Amino acid sequence: MSNRFRPGQEPESRLRNMDHPVWNRVERFIEPFPETDRDLLPQTAWRFILHFANQARGPFILLLVVGGLVGAIDAALYWSVGWLIDILDNSTPATLLQDHWHELLGLGVLLLVVRAVVMIGAAVIEQQVITPRFYTMIRWQSFRRVIEQPYTFYQNDFAGRIATKVMQAGESTGDFIVTSLQAMWSFLTFVVLTTSILSTLDWRMGVVVAIWGAGYALIIRFLLPRLRRAGKENANERAVLNGRMVDIFTNILSVKLFDNGRREDGGIRQALTNYLSAVTHLTRMITTVRGCVAILNGFMMTAVGALAVMAWTSGAMSTGAIAATMGLVFRLNQMSGWMMFNINGLIRSYSTVQDATETISVVPTIRDRPDAIEIPTSSGHIRFDEVTFHYGKKNGELFDRLSVEIQPGERVGLVGPSGAGKSTFVNLMLRLFDVEGGRILLDGHDIRAVTQASLRDQFGVVSQEPSLMHRSLRDNIAYGRPDATDAQIIEAAKKAHAHDFILGVEDPKGRRGYDAHVGERGIKLSGGQRQRVAIARVMLKDAPVLILDEATSALDSDIEAAIQENLQGLMAGKTVVAIAHRLSTIAEMDRLIVMDRGRVVEMGSHAELVKKPDGLYARLWARQSGGFLALGEAAE
Repeated sequence: MSNRFRPGQEPESRLRNMDHPVWNRVERFIEPFPETDRDLLPQTAWRFILHFANQARGPFILLLVVGGLVGAIDAALYWSVGWLIDILDNSTPATLLQDHWHELLGLGVLLLVVRAVVMIGAAVIEQQVITPRFYTMIRWQSFRRVIEQPYTFYQNDFAGRIATKVMQAGESTGDFIVTSLQAMWSFLTFVVLTTSILSTLDWRMGVVVAIWGAGYALIIRFLLPRLRRAGKENANERAVLNGRMVDIFTNILSVKLFDNGRREDGGIRQALTNYLSAVTHLTRMITTVRGCVAILNGFMMTAVGALAVMAWTSGAMSTGAIAATMGLVFRLNQMSGWMMFNINGLIRSYSTVQDATETISVVPTIRDRPDAIEIPTSSGHIRFDEVTFHYGKKNGELFDRLSVEIQPGERVGLVGPSGAGKSTFVNLMLRLFDVEGGRILLDGHDIRAVTQASLRDQFGVVSQEPSLMHRSLRDNIAYGRPDATDAQIIEAAKKAHAHDFILGVEDPKGRRGYDAHVGERGIKLSGGQRQRVAIARVMLKDAPVLILDEATSALDSDIEAAIQENLQGLMAGKTVVAIAHRLSTIAEMDRLIVMDRGRVVEMGSHAELVKKPDGLYARLWARQSGGFLALGEAAE
């Protein structure tokens, strides 16, 4: 069997593609996966951008210098054209090289060497040093912050939208900084040098360019904020559209089975309509800005051209100076349109960053305390001490000063109709939600005083709807114990009666057996197969507390009976909390806790509870046929 992928490792082929002795020296200035103690990223776009720019100061300073040189070289080239024309006017072919060879050599060096070095340097700094690693660094740190959000964070948003925000944060932050330091800085350098050159030829031309610059600044001041708002609206609607499509594709089976009326078409059409409206608003603003720039540039070029011709007619300006002057203003016209496009991009990038920070930089509602401890291996003693929880609703009807104690090694079944609070009981124990009052203790430790990672290490959970990653079957089984050997993985699969079917699995890329990938959420497997893989995962993890939420509900009777034998062995010496729709599956538990509307209404063994004819458990048991709850009282 092949070695499985472990966190922090790259497939050998990818590492080989990145291994180049020359490029490695150039590209190593930015660490894409830095260790950082920051537990919350800045919540405003400017602070977010500066936070990451500060982590790559050296490369960005180099980019700033090179950007200025690019603008200076542009201005020098247009000035050189005028200078060359004047030399040609005042020389003959016979004397040109003899009198001006050193000036011509300098122009050649500027064109062939200096310009090439600066342009190549700009490309290397932007494309090799900054773009790959800086963008990756932002996405990595953004992912680390988002993955720490509590369970409710993901319940309230689209998974696709969250992923889009993480990707956009890296791209937009990097684009904003690079464009600012390279494109904008080179443009400003060119404008300053152009104004200085034209002022030396005729102060009035310098005034015209200065007035043009003021008009350009006014456009930026008054029109671009509206463009920024339109850009933010556009980014948000695009993210919503993407999230809706991902939600549909993720639940494609439900769509195929139930959406005969093409309701999803209507939802996507509405999202596309909203996106179209946002795009139209944005493009109208872009057209307005471009129109204003075109009019402003027309006045600037006409005024400078007229002043240059007037100066030439009076003998105050040479032919070469006119060529240099018009070359500079024509280039300024070209660069201003290009720069306005870049400013539009800056505004959109800034808006996208701000939109992304609203998702990425949210303060987690459940966080480890600064003094949180790593809990050692638990004995499984669990106590709910007057726990109050209403999902944040003032008039909620769930737990109100609930007290329950589960002894180490005790096997407890949770019973009750839908809405009784069984799943909430388990979720609070796992700290997927925080209690609103009271406390939950594990081995005497308030679970809020221990790290979330060490707390959940104590639990092995098999849920009614097992969640599998789109990875190999081997990786899915070893997810809770990544250091497990192949032999241990196979042994767990055999105990879960999954080994035989795993050997026959093949994915579209030809990977077979334990190397086969299971598709998003394990969609390539049947419900029973997914459940057996989930059971194998819990068996391999071998945690001291076992939570079974309808662990065998998706299995046929023969497989269920076979697995039950192994589950009995797995439960030995562990604290077990089991939820079951079929009461017969938990009748052998040491104790049953019967819940109704967030309250414990009965407690005892199966034999004790069925003797209470007026009790809830006895009624539920009597109404079952073949071990199932009667219609209308199906458990949650």
